[in-house]
Amino acid sequence: MINFSNRVRILIVIAMMLFASHSLSAQYDKQQFFYRGRQFLIEGKYVQAIENFNILSQLDTTLYESYFFRGIAKYNLGDFLGAQIDFDRTLRINPLYTPAYHYRAITLSRTGKYDLALRDLEEAVDLRPGYTGLYFSRGVTYFLSQQFEKAVEDFNRFIRYEPKVADAYLNRGASHLFLGDTTKALNDYQTAISLNRFEPEGYIRRSRIYVLQNDTERALQDLDQAIKIDSTNAFAYFNRAIVRYNAKDIMGSLSDLERVLAEDPGNALTLYNRALIRSQIGDYNNALEDYDRVLSINPNNVLAYYNRATLFVQLGRYRDAMDDYSQAINLYPDFANAYINRSYVKNQLGQFNSAKSDYDIAQNKIKDYKTRVGDTTLAHSLADTTKKFDRLLALDADFAKRDFGNELLQYRDVDIRLKPLFKFRAAPEARMLMALENRFDYPEMDKFKQSLPIPVELTTSQPTIDNKLLEEMKQVTEDRLKERTESSALFTKALIEAGSKQFNTALDCYNRAIGLEPDETFYYINRGALQSEMIDFISSIESNVQVLTLDNTSATRAKVQDQATRSYDYTPAIHDMKKAAALSPDFPYIYYNLGNLYCMSSDIPESIVQYTKAIELYPGFGEAYYNRGLVLIYLRDKEKGCIDLSKAGELGIKDAYPVITKYCIKKQD
Repeated sequence: MINFSNRVRILIVIAMMLFASHSLSAQYDKQQFFYRGRQFLIEGKYVQAIENFNILSQLDTTLYESYFFRGIAKYNLGDFLGAQIDFDRTLRINPLYTPAYHYRAITLSRTGKYDLALRDLEEAVDLRPGYTGLYFSRGVTYFLSQQFEKAVEDFNRFIRYEPKVADAYLNRGASHLFLGDTTKALNDYQTAISLNRFEPEGYIRRSRIYVLQNDTERALQDLDQAIKIDSTNAFAYFNRAIVRYNAKDIMGSLSDLERVLAEDPGNALTLYNRALIRSQIGDYNNALEDYDRVLSINPNNVLAYYNRATLFVQLGRYRDAMDDYSQAINLYPDFANAYINRSYVKNQLGQFNSAKSDYDIAQNKIKDYKTRVGDTTLAHSLADTTKKFDRLLALDADFAKRDFGNELLQYRDVDIRLKPLFKFRAAPEARMLMALENRFDYPEMDKFKQSLPIPVELTTSQPTIDNKLLEEMKQVTEDRLKERTESSALFTKALIEAGSKQFNTALDCYNRAIGLEPDETFYYINRGALQSEMIDFISSIESNVQVLTLDNTSATRAKVQDQATRSYDYTPAIHDMKKAAALSPDFPYIYYNLGNLYCMSSDIPESIVQYTKAIELYPGFGEAYYNRGLVLIYLRDKEKGCIDLSKAGELGIKDAYPVITKYCIKKQD
């Protein structure tokens, strides 16, 4: 995007001011939640803001502002789909609320839905033509949809009312640049710098104009100044690397790329450029490593395959080279140079007939290209044999966001793990139920917990207990067992032993407890969870941990972290959970656990069925939404999966937002 981020923060403050003029017409507790949520929003504490607006929306479902501000918080967490849903709710309640149209338009623009965004902005302008911020946002949307003349018109309107906003000049300058008017672009960048001399982006933008004018000295001066202002600005280093490379300062360029990667090790475009430089200075092994990393990040990078193949040729690895040239051709069948080079490689391997065929295909591609030289699509540009494909690639500064790190296809290897099973665990003390707390109310569970000799909680992780308290719990349990054999004491002994990884002892205690009281639902839940935990423990020792993993093309796979894999049988755990479900069919945590167990058993469709049952019984079940969302994305149903993750984040699962950022945000080309 072009300078959306600062404007969004400004618009948050404006929205707060607008809202302050409205009467809440609510009780004091509503005002408290609103003002706390608003303050968290201003401070950038978006998760806490969502928590407060959640409560506010529970207290009054007609209060459209609670959905509006929650949408802003979700937007700033990268949950654009969730933000759009909240803005939709806002407008259903109040169809005349201009800020909701404005923010929904910004959100739609971030997801590439420019036509819908422009429609919302038109509606907002009709409602409030004097609200100048709308012209800024519409100008950005026109720019992103490559309607540059209209973008200039809207930035002109904004500047007429707000002549001191540097971002507007930066964006109008970008629009002028794409219209081919470097003079007007340079003037706008000059104005932006004069308005804010301590903002590095103006210098970075102006340096690109100087590059176009072949004024390397001024370009470097501007980039040096940007780095002086902000020594951590990776985008400035990246641009200076390009300028230095073109000025034959190869080592200086490499040094700047190293600095970018120190800040952002997974930056694909920087790795690609470093691979090119390393190839040119003879550092072949490290160059290959960089190409490997680029292709693991972006397996559709045709130039990475092409240049890695060229490097393989230099190393005499002809079969590897042929594979890479073939992959480049598969990605772009008009890549004439790839056919020519593959023809050479096949000749080296003695495949003369096939080499002749490749050479003939290349000549036909070249002939076709020459007849269609006006076509500037990538497929035809790759048929141009006069073009060099071993030059450093530059990211166009005018499409770059201020946040350089998120612009360059920032995929990293992330293991997406399901939230664990729920089971009863020893706790320091019984938790008090708080008003409006997101908690499933189940009287039978409360009665069961009160019957135990020590406090317990149903949770996915072990609460922190100091050693002294743990010893006291053990003693209480042992004393109870000395007096008489009872199932509740055996149960508590089992969960204490399980916490210390004494699985066999724990399992024996659960078995004895169930023998004494075979109709107790919660015994089966814990025994089933223990049997699953025992399998997971064994598999972790054998390095065969099953992990739900998404690859970098948004496809999915089940990755096992070892070559020698084996499957594990979760049938006993599933049997216990089914028994629990038969005893207590209205307890949602059982179905959640079954969802996990079926997923780990590779019965993915059934896992979705079970998570859905859990959510139907308990609509506030954040962990169930999170796990179902992951599984849906695994099955390539990204839209539904991202909706689930958004709901999980809304319900307090903070881990949802990094996953949303990675897999649910549409990457701009």
